[in-house]
Amino acid sequence: MKKFVKMEKKSPHILNASSNLLGFSLIIITSLKIAKISHNTYLDEFAGLACILFACSCFFSFLAIRTENKKREYTFESIADYLFLIALFCIVLAVIILTLKII
Repeated sequence: MKKFVKMEKKSPHILNASSNLLGFSLIIITSLKIAKISHNTYLDEFAGLACILFACSCFFSFLAIRTENKKREYTFESIADYLFLIALFCIVLAVIILTLKII
């Protein structure tokens, strides 16, 4: 019976995905400001919160990559992972709001 091997070094993947989704969130906010519809919905608030969380996730995943201390690396990676998950949830809420406003 094979044991499942836990993926090691998630930090580079978190950094890559967080930075890409940070750009996506910034595009959402910018397009709402240009279209002047940001005051009508909570979409920009969720996208703004996602931006902050993705930026913090990038920061902690970068720290996890750069640190030499294994315990600190695991702590930073866990923080980055949870921040990424919460930010992803914010983006999902923003997409749901956008979908419901269009339909």
